[in-house]
Amino acid sequence: AAAAQAGSPPQGCDRPATVTAAQQDRLLRFAAVIREALTASGAQAALIARSGTDLSRFGLRYSHGAVALADGLDTPWAVRQLYYACAEGQARLFDQGLAGFVTGSDNAETGYVSLLLPPAEAAGPLAAAALDKDVALGLLNARYSANAYAFSTRYQNCNQWVAELIAAATTGLATRADTQAWLRREGYAPVPVQASPWLMLAGRFVPWLHFDDHPAEQLDAGAVQTSLPASVEAFALRRWPTARRIELCHGPHGIVQREGGEPLAAGCQPQPGDRLTPLD
Repeated sequence: AAAAQAGSPPQGCDRPATVTAAQQDRLLRFAAVIREALTASGAQAALIARSGTDLSRFGLRYSHGAVALADGLDTPWAVRQLYYACAEGQARLFDQGLAGFVTGSDNAETGYVSLLLPPAEAAGPLAAAALDKDVALGLLNARYSANAYAFSTRYQNCNQWVAELIAAATTGLATRADTQAWLRREGYAPVPVQASPWLMLAGRFVPWLHFDDHPAEQLDAGAVQTSLPASVEAFALRRWPTARRIELCHGPHGIVQREGGEPLAAGCQPQPGDRLTPLD
């Protein structure tokens, strides 16, 4: 089920999230702290992920990955991402401000964002690839599947688009097949997620779930190998060992920020050494 929700619309197409005025204020302040961290980094681009769909029951925190860009979009540090257009029933590239990006979560009370800041020699090409419409759109597949197999061109989810963009930025490769082949050669191997029989049944009725792109032997074993932010980030860290990782969350104590080290605590509970920004 975790795999099925990778990059899918928050709350699903038929359940728009409702946010109170107080929650909206907190989310705007959260976005401002994220923007400050990005601006202070001096980077040109960052991999960004949010805890959009609640995957905690599967031990996963992040569902939706994208690329944040210092310049080149409508506002500084806006986000370029693949998103499922519910009304059209297909994927699109969508640019969004940080405030809108962090609002797209199932939980308006507690949310997480991960930032991976590549070294300058990698951030420049990543930003250039993301801003090059021929490259960015050339890697887009309008046929969307939230649980798209990582090594098939039949469908695509948001995190797979980011992985293929990294490949294109690094190598200059222009097609999905070529970028996937490079990713496989370079050791990109998303950790399979167990898929229950009811989930596979749901794939017959939910328009953004598909299983016909997955290898039969993996499905027989109840496994779905799809791209999630954690897999993309782990691959990027292996290629860019000097990259900086910053994790932030907003919760009952305020905004918690940590660079490097272990993941932030569940429930956004601040730990010694964390930077805490109260919201009350």
